[in-house]
Amino acid sequence: MPDLTGFPAASSLTTPRLLLRPLRGDDLDAFAAVNAQPEVMRYIHDGRTLDRAATAERLATYQRHWDEHGFGLYRVEVRETGELAGFTGLATPTFLPEIMPAVEIGWRLGRAYWGRGLATEAAQAVVAHTRAALALRRLVSIHVVGNEASARVMVKLGMSLERETVQPDTGRRVRVYAMDL
Repeated sequence: MPDLTGFPAASSLTTPRLLLRPLRGDDLDAFAAVNAQPEVMRYIHDGRTLDRAATAERLATYQRHWDEHGFGLYRVEVRETGELAGFTGLATPTFLPEIMPAVEIGWRLGRAYWGRGLATEAAQAVVAHTRAALALRRLVSIHVVGNEASARVMVKLGMSLERETVQPDTGRRVRVYAMDL
C-alpha cells in the first residue's frame, strides 16, 4: 500500500448534480437508512442489512481509513435537495487478500437513487481526483456475481474484468475489475 499521507485529501468534490465530501458522524441516520434496505445490501458482503449500531461502527472505520491512508469514502449528496444518496470512494479491499495490495473504488446508493447515472457520475469524480492528486497507479473494483448494475459502472469508468474468484469470508463469487491510472 503506498503511503499517501503527504498527498492532499479532497475535502469535497462536486459534479453537476452531486456534492461529495468525507462521511462523518452526522451522516449516521441517513446512511443507516440506506444500509437497512434489503435491495441495496443484497450484493454487499454477505447480503444482510445493517442496523444503526452496525452502521455507526462502519462509519467509525471509514473515518479511521481517511486518517490512516489520506483517502476514503465520500458522502454522495444530491445538490438540489441536500439528501444523502449513498457513498462512493476509495478503500483497501482487505476482504479479498489475493489481490492485495490494492485500492478499490466502490459505491453504494439507496434504492431511490438507482438508474439515474449517479453512481457513475460520483465515481468518475473520484477517479479524476485520484489521477490528479493521489500517487496511485491502479484501481480495482469488486462486485458479487449477479450485480450487473455495478459491473456496468465499472465498464463506464474504463475498467476491465481481471478475474473471477471467491470471497473467503462469505464464499460468494466475485468479479474483480481493474484499471491503470
